[in-house]
Amino acid sequence: MLPPLYAIADAGLLQARGLGLAAFTADLQAAGVSLLQYRNKTGTVREILSAMNSLHPLRSVKNFRLILNDRADLTLLANANGVHVGQQDLAPEDARRIVGATRWVGVSTHSPAQLEEADATDCDYIAYGPIFTTASKQNPDPVVGLAGLQQVRRRTRKPLVAIGGITIANARAVLNAGADSVAIISALLPAGGSPRKAAEDFMALLR
Repeated sequence: MLPPLYAIADAGLLQARGLGLAAFTADLQAAGVSLLQYRNKTGTVREILSAMNSLHPLRSVKNFRLILNDRADLTLLANANGVHVGQQDLAPEDARRIVGATRWVGVSTHSPAQLEEADATDCDYIAYGPIFTTASKQNPDPVVGLAGLQQVRRRTRKPLVAIGGITIANARAVLNAGADSVAIISALLPAGGSPRKAAEDFMALLR
């Protein structure tokens, strides 16, 4: 079962804010976050594995799941709990063949057709969005809105993660529209603020 908060640590955003991955994720874990995806779109294989290895202490935290974006092969090498693939990455079935039955496979979708295609696979959860305008992706897909989220909620029984432009001000409305979990990226990195405090605020709101 997905927790209501799906945290994403984006390497580019962390670097821009001058924050280290290990310290950032430790803050989130201390706030009660139990699901974290590491996303690095530009790093080399060695850089990604090094980053994942820096998160090794999280492996001993009970019920904490670490997901790697895009790379099913590195998911195995890093001994992560799962992989998240996009529309330009491996198909969910191929990712499953690599990571096996016990690790999670998640997939990003941006239209009802893509969601229905993902629903027909054995992926563990489906991400849908962007729900709102987002600045955390260079070339975002068209905004689907809360109405679009409600529409696809009726098309799948799989756990549904809403992503894109979600903040403390709109997160509850997103859950009310049918999401099981909200993916948070930029809102966990408040300018001049504490990631831990931001995560605690989301946990309190979504609990």
